[in-house]
Amino acid sequence: MKITFLGATRTVTGSNYLVEACGKRFLVDCGMWQGNAEIEKNNDKDFEFDPKSIDFMLLTHAHIDHSGRIPKLYKEGFRNKVYAHKATCDLCALMLPDSGHIQEMEAGWKNKKRMRKGEDPIEPMYTAELAARSLEIFEPVQYDQIIEITPDIHVRFNDAGHMLGSSIIELWTNENGKETKTVFTGDLGNNDIPLLGPPTMIEDADYLIMESTYGSRLHVRNKEKAQMFLDIVSETLDNGGTVVIPSFAVGRTQEILYEINKLKQEHDDEEFKRKYKTLMKAAVYVDSPLAISATEVFKENTNLFDKEVQEELIKGDNPLEFPGLKFTQTVDESKALNESTEPSIIISASGMCDVGRIKHHLKHHLWNPKSTILFVGYQAPGTLGYNIVNGAKTVKIFGEEIAVNARVEYIEGYSGHADQEGLMNFVYSFISKPKHIFLVHGEPESQDVLAQKIITETHLPVSMPEFGETYDIDGAEDKVEMTHKIIPTVPNGLKTEVLGRLEKLKDEIKDMDTYVRQDVNDANLRDEDIFRINEKIKDLEKQILNVIEG
Repeated sequence: MKITFLGATRTVTGSNYLVEACGKRFLVDCGMWQGNAEIEKNNDKDFEFDPKSIDFMLLTHAHIDHSGRIPKLYKEGFRNKVYAHKATCDLCALMLPDSGHIQEMEAGWKNKKRMRKGEDPIEPMYTAELAARSLEIFEPVQYDQIIEITPDIHVRFNDAGHMLGSSIIELWTNENGKETKTVFTGDLGNNDIPLLGPPTMIEDADYLIMESTYGSRLHVRNKEKAQMFLDIVSETLDNGGTVVIPSFAVGRTQEILYEINKLKQEHDDEEFKRKYKTLMKAAVYVDSPLAISATEVFKENTNLFDKEVQEELIKGDNPLEFPGLKFTQTVDESKALNESTEPSIIISASGMCDVGRIKHHLKHHLWNPKSTILFVGYQAPGTLGYNIVNGAKTVKIFGEEIAVNARVEYIEGYSGHADQEGLMNFVYSFISKPKHIFLVHGEPESQDVLAQKIITETHLPVSMPEFGETYDIDGAEDKVEMTHKIIPTVPNGLKTEVLGRLEKLKDEIKDMDTYVRQDVNDANLRDEDIFRINEKIKDLEKQILNVIEG
């Protein structure tokens, strides 16, 4: 068996793995790259394989960084089956056409600029219509059923606890009379996720391909994050401000609605009651058509909810409904939210703030010291959300420089990903331990820390594949060897691009000099702020030295 790692290698987006076994070529996930413009250019590149040569695909879950390039596969000739859990198919029916719509809008915006420059127009990666057509190749499956793909290839989907329909995939391949079992975790869920149950523990595996998003960190535990949420929201509302929550339309939005509904059961003291009353008096707006539709899919798949939640449903308490909750469907309704002076809570996509209605809400609230921007999910480097969380003084939204005066908070405990403890518990849970572990879907620091912990505590070998590396896995001899690496081709005009970047960097360093001097001479600047600025400049110095020495 050979596995070629073609995405989510030393980073967290673009999940895509090519497996060659038993005379078949198949994919596990085919996700979009997300982050800054440079990272997202990867989405338009040719696949490192012929889509027509792929015999089938296994999809771990519906999030766009795992599913978002399936319509591109379809566009380029792939017509075989995509196996995915039934709820994943339901969500992809919403998310992929929505992604296609975004591709069309962004291509249209870019083409206006290109036409003004006399350049040829570009096509979107795919359209909403093509994305809808690609759904015909999806094959829904259920958890816990062993499915025969061929007589020598069998798979089983298990609940990963990350989002509705998310799956850990067990893969059995039989080559030369030797059966090998490989487990792909997809994204492993956080044990504290509202609505959903914990990830399934797998008893045995020969090889494990495991995510590592939070491999170096621990999350805030559930009761703490609920209290933090209530404190932040009530304080903002008391000050007459609005709480803007950039939230992933599928998964995180529904979990926050559940958490708001559940808060009333946590405490009985007077101060809590006052804060809770403040929260319940406020309007809670879900401003994302995709999130609204996804909430309906959640309601149609309540059999996947945690047992405690299912018991509440039987009693008539729908955890996704409560007084004050309002859904905004139209653009006019969305705009009206920013014209209102009423303190409120606005939950809007996208979770990393790069596209969608959230950018309009940020433009209207980031400058306001009364308001709070509350982040509840992972922010990939290079995204607008990442810049805000990491202390940017100003950000550019729709070409306008916006001051970040609002309170910025990040409750990491709402993450849909397992933290270091959860990842290690998954490894510990194997009765028959894997012979080799491959870490994917994590930034270098998270992977390095987690790899060292796994090696120290379990003595299992760990690899952290780079993009394009192929590993030959010999099940008969229990041997793993990196045999090949794809070397990316240098695009035409790259020399010109490098020189242009140098000129742009000169201007940005001048701007940095101005802003840093202003900050350092500010009498109100805290010592910790000066320390943070100093650390960032030291990091920049290292990067410049690396370029010079390289």
